[in-house]
Amino acid sequence: MINAGLIGVTGYAGEELLSILLKHPQVRISDLSAKIDKEQSIAALFPKFKNRLELVCHNPDLNKTSSSCDLVFLALPHTVSMNFVPGLLKKGVKVIDLSADYRFSDVKVYEKFYGVKHNDRANLAKAVYGLPELYRIKIKKADFIANPGCYPTASILGLAPLAAFDLVERDSIIIDAKSGVTGAGRKIAEGFLFSEINEDFKAYKVGVHQHAPEIDQEISKLAGKNVKTTFVPHLLPLNRGILATIYANKSKKAKNKNIIDIYKKFYKSEPFVRVKEAADYPRVKDVVFTNFCDIGIKEDEDKVIVISAIDNLLKGASGQAVQNMNIMCDYPETMGLV
Repeated sequence: MINAGLIGVTGYAGEELLSILLKHPQVRISDLSAKIDKEQSIAALFPKFKNRLELVCHNPDLNKTSSSCDLVFLALPHTVSMNFVPGLLKKGVKVIDLSADYRFSDVKVYEKFYGVKHNDRANLAKAVYGLPELYRIKIKKADFIANPGCYPTASILGLAPLAAFDLVERDSIIIDAKSGVTGAGRKIAEGFLFSEINEDFKAYKVGVHQHAPEIDQEISKLAGKNVKTTFVPHLLPLNRGILATIYANKSKKAKNKNIIDIYKKFYKSEPFVRVKEAADYPRVKDVVFTNFCDIGIKEDEDKVIVISAIDNLLKGASGQAVQNMNIMCDYPETMGLV
């Protein structure tokens, strides 16, 4: 049994995390905090937790949290987590950070895309990128996880076999991705009002989205050479879910290869990746409220199209965080998630 805390419980990812952890047989929730006007029961903030958990949610207090927790999830906005990580690690608490603060190998890339100076460079090298399908061995030994972004999770899983086996031309990759509104977090902004989003569909942050360099970083590692994808995100008038359609030109090495078979072998032992048969493609409905990533593939003589679908709040955030916790704590990887 592990004592777990959650800082940032009032956001979408934090609320989702709490729902998962309440059902996890090896987790005791021992501390909850968030930036709130006054301390109050979590059941007062979220009535669905009434008679299930009566902990008081307090404003963040590192001493209070670290004294009662073995592991802490940080479900905080980007640029905020780095103010909490050093203190928690120093006190010997394991940390799983859902923000982007520790995902990048190159701090200059982070500072460029997130617009702030990183104030905890010392711990950047300690963070393990928490994509289990690629880094399970490192995650198992880690005390500090940088949980991947939602778009990167869908995109990297969709591209990984192609990059690892040099099956596509690295300068030809286009990622056309769509996300539900919860991907932006729980905040009040005109662009996320119901009347602005409903019955609409748009691209945004074209060519400048902060998840693009995260995708490129991991795909470049797999390919063993620099890869720069074309990434265009879109906002769907849905609460949750991501669908990424990836286009690329085949390389010479892909000639006479059955790419679906390659994907099936690559993900054969992965409990949360489902590769579909030929001419069968994933939908958002197939994966919402699950921790699965579904992948469908279409190939012709010169091109390959990969369609990847996840729930942005689960496999794209909180579900993946619990998956990482399970690996770190030597629990069954699917515990609490299926």
